[in-house]
Amino acid sequence: MIIGVPKEIKADEGRVGMVPSGVGAFVGRGHSILVESGAGAGSGISDAAFRAAGARMVRSAESVWKRAEMIVKVKEPLGRELRWMRDGQIVYTYFHLASNEALTRALMRRGVTAVAYETIQLEDGSLPLLTPMSEVAGRLAVQKGAQGLEALPGGMGILISGVSGVKPADVVILGAGVAGSNACRVAVGMGAHVSVLDINPTRLAYLYDAMQGQVTTIMSNTANVEEEVCNADLVISTVLVPGARTPRLVTRKMVRAMRKGSVLVDIAIDQGGTSQTSRPTTHHEPTYSEHGVVHYCVANMPGAVPRTSTYALTNVTLGYGLQIADLGVEDAIDENNALRRGVNVSDGHVRHQAVAEALGLEWQPL
Repeated sequence: MIIGVPKEIKADEGRVGMVPSGVGAFVGRGHSILVESGAGAGSGISDAAFRAAGARMVRSAESVWKRAEMIVKVKEPLGRELRWMRDGQIVYTYFHLASNEALTRALMRRGVTAVAYETIQLEDGSLPLLTPMSEVAGRLAVQKGAQGLEALPGGMGILISGVSGVKPADVVILGAGVAGSNACRVAVGMGAHVSVLDINPTRLAYLYDAMQGQVTTIMSNTANVEEEVCNADLVISTVLVPGARTPRLVTRKMVRAMRKGSVLVDIAIDQGGTSQTSRPTTHHEPTYSEHGVVHYCVANMPGAVPRTSTYALTNVTLGYGLQIADLGVEDAIDENNALRRGVNVSDGHVRHQAVAEALGLEWQPL
């Protein structure tokens, strides 16, 4: 198979879909890898390193798209990339289609097989290709939230840890999954007072034990969410429903009731966001203020640390990518149910039920 790795064109995105060791793995199995020149620069990977691993460097992104049978990316196709997609081509990347009807329809029109990292799901419900980026985003969320609490970006001017004689910040985390657990660990480590809400009592019990009682765990319901959000200095929302649009747990009324200068970090913004006041931002302009609350809603948070994120991501995407290349996508999904769940669009139809329901489109199972 001919596999293409283009340079990412999303704003402030320095990650790349494959690293040299991954190139070596594909080439070792007889596949050809086309890498756009400069694709790895944002992650500190040179063209020479790709070439040494066996890749063929290509100057034009258009050439990569037009020659490759499978495209391996990090973020969803944008702009001119939509024109280069073609019937039967496999695109293997993060899509987050539940909040992007225009992209979904473009994939359908083009006859692309869209294999989404975020919906490849194991039998136990875990999302192995989302996990490493959730780890990164969860840890970054506390870091960015602490910066937002400073006076310059409009925060109330408090130190998240407090100091002797001054209490620490109250941090509320919505969701006790991978991102929420990582945010909790960092926030507790920084000395904050941390409360975590989730609908799963088992996750809450695990987190309470793992943090040796240094975190307050609360069952999530409308009343508890409202009470905790309205009294928080920093709210970090990590809620995720695989493949579906994120539920709006934080209402505009709640945001209005929050203290002026408090901060909301919405990790779930790439799936539509958890707050009614959330809208996507970029790393260059990461925050805005609404009702006096600082919002951080960067849709590609792990792009802030592209080298760490690239290697963490490609550690988990490689195996599934090799399976698609070795067997072809049809045989690969017949053999691997987790990979089957990753197919969001193929042959002009939406194949993932949650995506179809979120967008009001017809669902046609594989």
